[in-house]
Amino acid sequence: MALDPLRDVQKALIAHLKAQDTLKIWLGSNVRIYDEVPPDPVFPYVALTRVEAQAVSGADTATEQVITLMAVSRFSGTEEARAIASELRVVLDQAALNLDDQHLVSVRVSYLDVFRSADKRSTYGLLRLRVVTESPLPEGIAPAKVQLSPAMGGA
Repeated sequence: MALDPLRDVQKALIAHLKAQDTLKIWLGSNVRIYDEVPPDPVFPYVALTRVEAQAVSGADTATEQVITLMAVSRFSGTEEARAIASELRVVLDQAALNLDDQHLVSVRVSYLDVFRSADKRSTYGLLRLRVVTESPLPEGIAPAKVQLSPAMGGA
């Protein structure tokens, strides 16, 4: 399995989030979302913290990716992290990501959690996103129908 689906999805995901006016309210006009957090970040921000990928069983061209996003807040209490995590859920669940090299099958938010750091200085809003994509097939080959289980966003 090539890493290209991961790059394609990450690029589309960041572009999608940066285009959301509702996130600009919380994360600034440039929407502070990072693949690598700068040494002295402005709070709040969102970081891509983990990306997992695996082939979808029975579908040679499909890849399932699980992307973990972490909203980080230094606001007193959980309100800001919870609001950002909730807005991420709204703008990402079933989002129409514009992929360059893949066909988008499904985008689902599978998990959301808000919690404080051990030192109580930061509050985190953790969101897990499941994205299933298919690679384009060579000309003249018909694609197999990808059947998603309910856990992967299927019916």
